[in-house]
Formats: sequence, C-alpha cells, structure tokens
Amino acid sequence: MAFDNVCKILAEKYPAEFAGWLLPVKPQKIKVLKTELSIEPIRADSVAFLQTENRILHLEFQTRTTSHPPIPFRVLDYFIRLKRQYNLPITQVVIFLQETDDEIAFTEEYVDEATIHRYRVIRMWEQDPELFLNNEALLALAPLTQTTSPQGLLSQVAQRIATIPDRGTRQNIAGYTEILAGLRFEKNLIRRLLSEDMMKESVIYQDILQKGNKQGEERVILLLLNRRFKAIDESLIERVRGLSTEQLENLAEALLDFTAVADLEAWLNQQENN
Repeated sequence: MAFDNVCKILAEKYPAEFAGWLLPVKPQKIKVLKTELSIEPIRADSVAFLQTENRILHLEFQTRTTSHPPIPFRVLDYFIRLKRQYNLPITQVVIFLQETDDEIAFTEEYVDEATIHRYRVIRMWEQDPELFLNNEALLALAPLTQTTSPQGLLSQVAQRIATIPDRGTRQNIAGYTEILAGLRFEKNLIRRLLSEDMMKESVIYQDILQKGNKQGEERVILLLLNRRFKAIDESLIERVRGLSTEQLENLAEALLDFTAVADLEAWLNQQENN
C-alpha cells in the first residue's frame, strides 16, 4: 500500500477531522465526494475530495516532488475541472509527507504568462505534533511531524495508540501508523516500539498479565500475528493454540522480532524439539 494511499483512506474515513484541521471553520456537514474528472491526470491513490455545505476541499498527498505534469500545474488543472463541474469555492491543499528541500515543496502557486493560481502547501515535518497526538483520526500522521527527538515522538505515538479503547480501531490506526512511520524510521524500530508498547499498554494485555488467562493470551497473540502476516495457515494457528501459558508468554515477546511466517514456524519447531 502506498504511503499517499494510506492518507487518502484516512481522509475519506475521517472527513470531518481532516476538514477541521485544514479549514478555518469546522463544517457542520461534510461528505466524501466521489467525483469523475474525465481528463487525465487523475491520481486516485493520492487525491481526496471532501464537500462541505458550500465548499470543496481538495487534498493531495505527496511523498515525491517530481511528477508529470508538475504539481502546481496539476493543482490548477483540478481547480478548473472542479469549478466547472460543481461551481463552488474550492480550497486546495498539497500535503508533503517526507522531508525535502526541493523548491516544489515550498511552492504555493502556479505562474504562467497571464495566470497565477494559488494553493496551500503543508510540510508535515514542520507541523506541531500535539494536534496529531491528540486526535485519533490524525494520529497516524504524528510520526512525520516536527520533533527534536524522532524516536521519542514515535514512542509517544505508540503509547497514544495503546489507549484507544476500541480494539478494531486501535489495530487499524496502528497499521496505518506503521506504514506512514516507514517514511522516517527503520522498520525494526517501528515494529519494536509500536508492537511492544501496544502490547504492554493495552487493556487486553494488562488483563492477561493480571489474570493469567490462557485463552485470552492466545487471542491477543493470534491477532498480532494476523495483523503482521495477514493470512496464517490453520495448521500454524492450531500449533499456537497447543502451547502452554509459559510458551505463549515467550511467543508474545519473540514475535516482536519476527519478519516472516517462516520465523514463527522456526520458533514453533524449536519449542516442540525442546
């Protein structure tokens, strides 16, 4: 999944929160605009259109500054087509996700011989992290924000994720965060901080530690394995369920270092041979 595609998913899943971040007045009503703009270029993986009561919010998420046609011209192109189709005021925001000194990331207008078209640019590495740390919908973007201690920021994000009460939401936000954090951090650090902190701080994990609930521990471990490796063979699941409470506790720690299903198989084989 592309980095910019994750941002598009977030914007369309939490349109009110993104509009509240990017517009001076939070709209009362907002919907995701599934628009058909027939002429190229349309990059469906990086562009989101949100419609308020009387305005269209056009968001474009960028990891790179080079494109064909160039970003300023493309923004103008979108503006003309949106204006023609909907005849509403349009706010356009280009959000650069990865730090760069390329002048395109600092350009906020398209200039031609007789045309000047302005739009807004946000550079995530200049943004105050507090807004993102305190908003569940924007939390996955927090690792990309301004900080003098990137690792400390990632740890804060992990701790914040662990406090999300709904398990499904917590898992989804953690997944989005893991992907976006990859723009700034090494994979092993992301997995260690996010996975370890999530397990230690989550209500479910604390309940397991306090009650010694083997069935609950199995459930958490299988959730973590499924989130990391997606589909896992049923035979491996049955082998995990056959582990003792002590072995499950050891697996909970070991799986933080797994990078492939083969690591799980090797670990299970080692347990069975001991």
